[in-house]
Amino acid sequence: MFNETKTHEITVDTVILTIKNNALQVLLIKRLKEPFIDKWAIPGGYVRMSETLEQAAVRILKEKTNVDNVYLEQLYTFGDPLRHPDSRVITCVYFALVRYQDVKVMESDNVSWYPIDDLPSLAFDHKEIVDYARTRTRLSLRTCPVAYQLLKEKFTLTEMQKVYEIIMGKQLDKRNFRKKVLGTEGLIELDEFTKASSKRPARLYQYKQLYTGDLKSFFIANKEEK
Repeated sequence: MFNETKTHEITVDTVILTIKNNALQVLLIKRLKEPFIDKWAIPGGYVRMSETLEQAAVRILKEKTNVDNVYLEQLYTFGDPLRHPDSRVITCVYFALVRYQDVKVMESDNVSWYPIDDLPSLAFDHKEIVDYARTRTRLSLRTCPVAYQLLKEKFTLTEMQKVYEIIMGKQLDKRNFRKKVLGTEGLIELDEFTKASSKRPARLYQYKQLYTGDLKSFFIANKEEK
């Protein structure tokens, strides 16, 4: 039986995805207290009375991983009454796709990247949350250029296709892929080429800033750009 007079508690969790070693990976922390002590989890914590959900997400991510300057998009709210073993906790999940080289994660025994396809046992319902984040990312590829957040400032179409294939978990037809992405808004064809000595030089592309309407997603080619 549930105690209907007990109020709920609010937390925020963050799913940070990147591509490392040709795999889609998620940033995890090891829990240092119960429940689920020594289990891996996505970074999260309780919302303070004085802060918004967004402020809490930014603060907690910085406190637990030392990661900041990351654009976080609200992903989903998880509220299963049994998701927390000790109390009624509703969590609002935030999400980001980041270039691996842009995020200075000091990996340790308690903070590490893990491939989504080879996760350790996770605390709470965090496996479900990570799976949901990957599903949403795959769906977003159809309408928003989210993969550009994982690319270098200047990239080839082959590099772009590789990112799509890693996210989708399957190989894509080269001709159809190029036909589709070349019509993408914001994709700039540069008068520059790769300088590989052993291969035919490939044209480079760049992606400029784009806002995607109500989704409030924010994509930039170079976050150092002023």
